[in-house]
Amino acid sequence: MASSGHHRVVIAGGGTAGITVAASLMRRTGRDLDIAIVEPAAMHYYQPALTMVGAGAYEMDRVGKPMADVIPSGVTHIETAIAAFDPDNNAVTLADGERMTYDYLVVATGVRLDWEKVEGLAETLGKNGVCSNYSPDHAPYTWECVRGLEPASRAVFTQPPLPFKCPGAPQKAVYMTADYLKRKGLLKGCDVSFFLHGPGIFGVPFFAKELVKVAARYGVDVRYQHNLVAVDGEAKTATFEQVAEGHEGEQITVPFDMLHVSPPQSPHEFVRKSSLANAAGWVEVDQNSMRHARHENVFALGDVTTTPNSKTAAAVRKQAPVVVRNLLHAMAGRDLEPGYDGYASCPLTTGWGKAIIAEFVYGGKVTPTFGFLDPAKEQPLGWFAKISGLPAMYWWYMLRGYEWFPEHDRNFQE
Repeated sequence: MASSGHHRVVIAGGGTAGITVAASLMRRTGRDLDIAIVEPAAMHYYQPALTMVGAGAYEMDRVGKPMADVIPSGVTHIETAIAAFDPDNNAVTLADGERMTYDYLVVATGVRLDWEKVEGLAETLGKNGVCSNYSPDHAPYTWECVRGLEPASRAVFTQPPLPFKCPGAPQKAVYMTADYLKRKGLLKGCDVSFFLHGPGIFGVPFFAKELVKVAARYGVDVRYQHNLVAVDGEAKTATFEQVAEGHEGEQITVPFDMLHVSPPQSPHEFVRKSSLANAAGWVEVDQNSMRHARHENVFALGDVTTTPNSKTAAAVRKQAPVVVRNLLHAMAGRDLEPGYDGYASCPLTTGWGKAIIAEFVYGGKVTPTFGFLDPAKEQPLGWFAKISGLPAMYWWYMLRGYEWFPEHDRNFQE
């Protein structure tokens, strides 16, 4: 393991957000910046592809790369986890007990998948027809479960309470499974149901209106305001608790042949317990500048923050340049720029070869990149982007510190 000591910039987390910021900082400073990334994982995964692995449209061996292959040259890799933040003393405590100090901290620790919050789920995940695209360990089993569906099978899908990463992912699994059944001539005889904690199918009304039509087209039984609380893998039953007014606490148990679970999610415990977090446990930042609300030398981005945007890799793509620019401005004693507008994007795959390209900013304002396309309609371009375009851009541009559009590729070197 590399020594800890002191570093000019410490980045907590080697996921999409952490690697992107590190690569961009090195690029903007001519690799003349002392950066350390704290990340215990041996592999880095392109998580948006997991929904396609679960649909049989993407190979698992294309999803991950060794962490050593994505950490930028010149960046120190601290191969352990963080145990605690101490922003008052510009320090972090590592899992091995060492203490590391910094001049600037970037928090990009993502979220924790809380499998254990659903009774019986952890014990049966990956067998008994219980699967999830949220884990690289289990996404291939989703495809195995889909292929195992037969006439009169019961496929059940869940969506947890917000916030959770990639809010479109749970229903992508629904539509891709329903489309597979349709192509195999099995859909009419099968029961496909989607249980959501929330009162709507998607958080942006413009797209929700169209997605309701997609679900209806496949005959999906959509159950709003139901939260998964227990799974019995051997009996193949799932228990849901209702959260609608007047029915709070009422439970129903449904049988399944396949159960796709999108787990509840939360910040890691070492984040929740730190003074960086708000009362709900999320790292509290200004939603435009991405600087911490109370610690001027701390920035954060990605799924761990309080920014009221959809938690997607596309959001990180727009947040990372803002963090890099403002971090370099802070180092130079310059004013920060409020550059992030809440952009998020989700290619909602609604069937083989088509997707709705949902792009929006704070307040749910729709902001399509391709103005010549109707953003409410299913497009082959969305499928191509999901399968080919976005993965290539991720590995070859985003994780290498480039911005995707020349008009935004400014010189941040101070």
